[in-house]
Amino acid sequence: MAQALGQQRYKCALAAIQTVHAIDKAIPILHSGAGCAGKLDDSFGNSGFISPQLYPCTCLGEKEIVFGGNDKLAELIENSLKIMDGDLFVVLSGCAAEIIGDDIEDVISNFDDNEKPVVSVKTPGFKGNNYLSHDWVLKAIFDKLVIKSDKKQKGLVNILAGPPYQDPFWEGNLRALEKLVSLLGLTPNTIFGHAHGIENIKRLGEAEFTLLVSPWVGYESAKFLEDKFGVPLLHYSNLPMGAYETSKFLKTVGEFAKLDPAFVDAITKEREAEYYYYIDRFAPVFLELRVMSKRFAIVSDAQYAVAVTRFLVNDMGMFPTKVYVSDDTPVKYRAGVVAAAKELNYGVEADVQFSTDGYAIHDDIEKEDFGGSPLIFGSSWERFLAAKVGGHFLPVSYPIEDKLIINNSYVGYDGGLQFIGDFYSVGLQMNAVQ
Repeated sequence: MAQALGQQRYKCALAAIQTVHAIDKAIPILHSGAGCAGKLDDSFGNSGFISPQLYPCTCLGEKEIVFGGNDKLAELIENSLKIMDGDLFVVLSGCAAEIIGDDIEDVISNFDDNEKPVVSVKTPGFKGNNYLSHDWVLKAIFDKLVIKSDKKQKGLVNILAGPPYQDPFWEGNLRALEKLVSLLGLTPNTIFGHAHGIENIKRLGEAEFTLLVSPWVGYESAKFLEDKFGVPLLHYSNLPMGAYETSKFLKTVGEFAKLDPAFVDAITKEREAEYYYYIDRFAPVFLELRVMSKRFAIVSDAQYAVAVTRFLVNDMGMFPTKVYVSDDTPVKYRAGVVAAAKELNYGVEADVQFSTDGYAIHDDIEKEDFGGSPLIFGSSWERFLAAKVGGHFLPVSYPIEDKLIINNSYVGYDGGLQFIGDFYSVGLQMNAVQ
């Protein structure tokens, strides 16, 4: 039976415009009703190469609903190619276009010989959410642009992680993952962000392997690269934060890349020494800040639910009271997400639950006994929950409306220190006013 959801943490499939938007000089063309882009954009002025308010759109109305919108779409594509300075154009269909049955693939077939590639993807809201459509868009782009190569470039590694913009830390995370891979002497190849565009996409087929750092989002597109283009896949299900997880990550990547274990071990020991130097310096703060509980709850997509839980337990010795995964993870991936979230040290166990209803989640957390002032991690909605239960709050996942995130990241050794600094700062602020 259908029910209303409170505080939903994802958008409709058409929000895959954000995946296209994150590719340098890629332009989404919307075959949808007017206003969809504006309603789906909540990036707070984060315009990039082109503002979401300026996306080409057919703005389907009554006439197109009755007689079809194929002609209007063809005209829009033709004019967009003439006047817009893009390297890649991706046509995304909304609900109206799919309901009336417009043949979008037939329309774009007329542009197959165009100098600038044109790709189409069915992304109606009734088909799924934007976590799913992230993969649909990538597979369509890969199918069109990736060049199959039997000759692999030694050390070249494709890196895929969380969906751009939906993950507020997406660009900082990618740059941090690039740096970690580079520490191993490998060459990272990413397709999102500054100066990462169509040329990087074309060379995906030349890589020795693809590194997917995500519990489940991105798996279909990374597997597509393996199946069609012969690029082996290393699926690492946890976004590495802090010394313990990052060293484990580097060793896993090094083993897959067949690097000398002694070489990798020397790198991790060097970086761990620096990491724990800072931990030692500020140990009195961690030990004496008694206003903060050792128990926490997190409400997040699978990526941060897993990463934050493992970091807080394995690096910081804290205890998860509740772990809520709110991204509507497909059933086939849930066992893997639970297993990743429960890979904890010291015999600690996490109670992992899947829920898309923020109201029900909050109601459940309010009933919990944290034995003190709890730590609450999640979206901006959890700020109000933390205030209600007398807890401490740090935003880690969409939607974040009260923090400007530019290229911030919690990935790696430095990212772990940044995370520690951020959430202990919350405790210090509360301590200062008491």
